[in-house]
Amino acid sequence: MSRGTPKRVLFVCLGNICRSPTGEGVFRALVAGRGLGDRVEIDSAGTGSWHVGEPADRRMRQAAGGRGYELASRARQVSRDDFERFDLIVAMDRANRDDLAALAPAGSRAELRLFSDFLPPAAPRDVPDPYYGGGDGFDRVLDLIEQGAPRILDHLLGDLADGDTGGGAR
Repeated sequence: MSRGTPKRVLFVCLGNICRSPTGEGVFRALVAGRGLGDRVEIDSAGTGSWHVGEPADRRMRQAAGGRGYELASRARQVSRDDFERFDLIVAMDRANRDDLAALAPAGSRAELRLFSDFLPPAAPRDVPDPYYGGGDGFDRVLDLIEQGAPRILDHLLGDLADGDTGGGAR
């Protein structure tokens, strides 16, 4: 693999307090565990602005902490600049993917994908929003993200191995 510019991935959900910071935290731990912290940059954002500046939802932090993940980011809203800063933008559900597609500037460099693109075909098409549900919803989000995160990393590593020509799984 070449040691060029790091790959940048952005996880996006609605408010950036449940699903996307969990994507960021799980993916950050995976990348660090493989010794690739200098090769991959990770962030998260929300399509909405309701929670800007807030930490991840307490229930999500507790569920993640129980599995050894730290969710340390503060919520922010996605911006048009993100489509130039990031190589891969991963939407947690179809509604947010559609909002992102509408926001994306023409010819932007970021590849926009659904998180479920990195899950087995039998998995749900959307990572469910646990905010208004019970505690098991937070564990379900973690289950799905733990399952998909290695596939996202494989996708990025394929791009890195191909010399950034986009040769990962599509």
